[in-house]
Amino acid sequence: MRRIAIALAATVSIVVLLFSYRTSTDQTPVAAGRPLGGGQPSAAASPTTSGGASGGDGTFTGDAADTRYGPVRVRITVAGGRITDAQAVEYPQESGRDVRINSEAVPELNQEALQAQSAQIDTVSGATYTSEGYQQSLQSAIDAAHG
Repeated sequence: MRRIAIALAATVSIVVLLFSYRTSTDQTPVAAGRPLGGGQPSAAASPTTSGGASGGDGTFTGDAADTRYGPVRVRITVAGGRITDAQAVEYPQESGRDVRINSEAVPELNQEALQAQSAQIDTVSGATYTSEGYQQSLQSAIDAAHG
């Protein structure tokens, strides 16, 4: 009888844990990335620019991409038609968990953007929402650079 009670309690605990597990329900599409060298800007983008004329070198800040945990905004510097710097200037930092996750994810995303020269970058494991927001804002900044 005692074994049955223990088995039943374990089963109920497992079922409760499974039902409380949060899965990704964010259906926000990520903007398709394209290399900096071509393409048309998105009509929906309204990023800010500084330091240069649209369509050329300068600093371009993408639109803030809203995520489940807060907005993500990326600023890029373009020189000679290439992204020479990418920085997340706004990202979730409300909780210790946000800080812990994003302190590792954001530098990795910045590096990915420089290597890819587009918004088609890998998602950082454990930082899916930040990665998706980063990709969206990065694409917006790239669109602004196309002018």
